[in-house]
Amino acid sequence: MKKRVLGIGGLFFKTTNPKATKDWYKKHLGFNTDDYGCTFWWKDENGNKCSTQWSPFPEETKYFEPSKKEFMFNYRVENLHELLAVLKKEGVTIVGEIEEFEYGKFGWILDNNGNKIELWEPIDSAFL
Repeated sequence: MKKRVLGIGGLFFKTTNPKATKDWYKKHLGFNTDDYGCTFWWKDENGNKCSTQWSPFPEETKYFEPSKKEFMFNYRVENLHELLAVLKKEGVTIVGEIEEFEYGKFGWILDNNGNKIELWEPIDSAFL
């Protein structure tokens, strides 16, 4: 299998007030926020336009479960189906089923500390 992780796809964290958090980051750090947070655009080593998402979630979100942590990392990967099969053979806990959208495929695993990790096979052109 080629590379497993290509980069960071997103940083997601819980907060008591996502709107206030987005507003603070917009005002003080210049984040271009929207309903989902802020998308940072960059180019990979081949010159392809890529994105990384920064998103505050409400404290009561269930999206990070079964992890009890207040954050979740999203990593950009290639060939999600193959990677999850390899990880499963290596004894990594797979959480749920792969979900597919017009902007990519998503799968989830738990690391050795019980942190839920989102794996994203992106289709960045869907955002352009």
